[in-house]
Amino acid sequence: MEQVLLGSVLSALATGLGALPILLFRNVNHRSRDILLAFTAGIMVAASLFNLIPVSLDSSGYWPMAVGVILGTMVLSLLEKAIPHIDLDHNRTNLSFDSKSLLIISAITLHNLPEGLSVGVSYASENDSMGPLIALAIGLQNAPEGLLVAVFLIYQKVSRWKAFLIATATGSVEIVTSLLGYSLTSYVDNLVPYGLSFAAGAMLFIVYKELIPESHGDGHESSSTFSFIIGLLVMIGLVVVFD
Repeated sequence: MEQVLLGSVLSALATGLGALPILLFRNVNHRSRDILLAFTAGIMVAASLFNLIPVSLDSSGYWPMAVGVILGTMVLSLLEKAIPHIDLDHNRTNLSFDSKSLLIISAITLHNLPEGLSVGVSYASENDSMGPLIALAIGLQNAPEGLLVAVFLIYQKVSRWKAFLIATATGSVEIVTSLLGYSLTSYVDNLVPYGLSFAAGAMLFIVYKELIPESHGDGHESSSTFSFIIGLLVMIGLVVVFD
């Protein structure tokens, strides 16, 4: 239990580590934001297509993977429709999120749930090296997601420290679900493949629906495209190195 707790905490804190550069930014202009969004989109696509989905396929085959991806996409789609109707009252904390920023925060938090679950289940496996490896892979993926949340919040005029703390908090849910996953292994079989493909579906939805349109909406299509490709290659490289 101590090992899974340590691994999940380090993996979750990677979200805050990814958001750390936001404390150094004096302002985030359209070009910088678009490049960061496109880079993060590349990271998330590569993580989905070269890590989460292949592991789900290898573990359980096509249909469980497909079900997980569809569920992840549907949940994010429903979430997007519900968010504009949420009445946000942040007057006491001086926070003001538009529906798009809240969708990004919710999506990242939501897809962190099955990722934490996968870390916990991996530590419960008979393979002693699998737990630390999955925790490292999830942590590497969490870092750009933390940056993504922080960038969106900064763009909504949230202070840098508040953006950093909120971004870090989105990853903290992994600690709870990793401990839950570790405990559930005695009762539920084949839980991880669905969780991983659910996370992939959630990420692919947010990339195609939000990140790519956002990064191409202010006349920086060329630089954003190159940034997307670089992000894709960086994540593929990390998958190859740590596979």
